[in-house]
Amino acid sequence: PNNIAVDTARIDSVQRRYLALGDSYTIGQSVPATDRYPVLAVKSMREAGYNMADADIIATSGWTTRDLLEAIKNKPVIPAFDLVTLLIGVNNQYQGGTIPEYRNEFKKLLEQSIKYAGERADRVIVIPIPDYSVTPFATNSDRQKIARELDSFNFFNKQLARQLSVKSL
Repeated sequence: PNNIAVDTARIDSVQRRYLALGDSYTIGQSVPATDRYPVLAVKSMREAGYNMADADIIATSGWTTRDLLEAIKNKPVIPAFDLVTLLIGVNNQYQGGTIPEYRNEFKKLLEQSIKYAGERADRVIVIPIPDYSVTPFATNSDRQKIARELDSFNFFNKQLARQLSVKSL
């Protein structure tokens, strides 16, 4: 299991900021807002004693890496976030995007994530794309192809995270 400790001091007077970047998995498509993973993460950190602001979430169902790049291109970097998560790519795969295109755009997103974290790569976490081939949504699809392609996307995510000293799950 991956135990990722957030490098944030428990100081009640300083409110910590968390930015979640992504797509439908980040916003929790079809689940109540209270069940979105960024909301649950903040709740867990608060229960652990951290003074956390509500999560800033930049994500929309259907977004590819290109869509997310467009959405954040004018978002200010200052002040820095204490934690940034990046989960994106399922729509690149679903819409038939190429791995080279995805690699290029994901790298830009990860570099921007590091900027949002105040140039602190240790405050960025890459979350792998969940394998939807095992869900009812993929019933009439080539499940092996979906799983294989998502494995390729996630292999690259982990590889790039390691190169940039970013944590990955």
